[in-house]
Amino acid sequence: MVQYYGTGRRKTSIARVRLIPGKGEINVNGQSLEEYFAKKTLEVLILEPLKITNTEGKFDVLAKVEGGGYTGQAGAIRLGISRALLEVDPEYRPILKRAGFLTRDSRMKERVKYGLKGARRAPQYSKR
Repeated sequence: MVQYYGTGRRKTSIARVRLIPGKGEINVNGQSLEEYFAKKTLEVLILEPLKITNTEGKFDVLAKVEGGGYTGQAGAIRLGISRALLEVDPEYRPILKRAGFLTRDSRMKERVKYGLKGARRAPQYSKR
């Protein structure tokens, strides 16, 4: 059985994605896409790489994702699917690259510095 693998990361989420030739079923952590993600916008976000390459319904997607919140997990799955599609056919690269699906979003939560209340929030200033 042929399988294509891709790993995606976003914020603190890590997704391991497998593409298997099939009917287009999508499973995330053993649940269907609709069950796992409550928001329709996240489902659309995840399906974008498959739509843009006209491979929707040709592959079953099995994703294991951990860490972070729903939005970060959805972004990680999208990157994982995009990378797995490159294994399917390297000619998808220009299409996915132009859409920005192959770029790892490096934005992370900024750490709290000492002497401050947040990453940049300073204690309230008082003249006396």
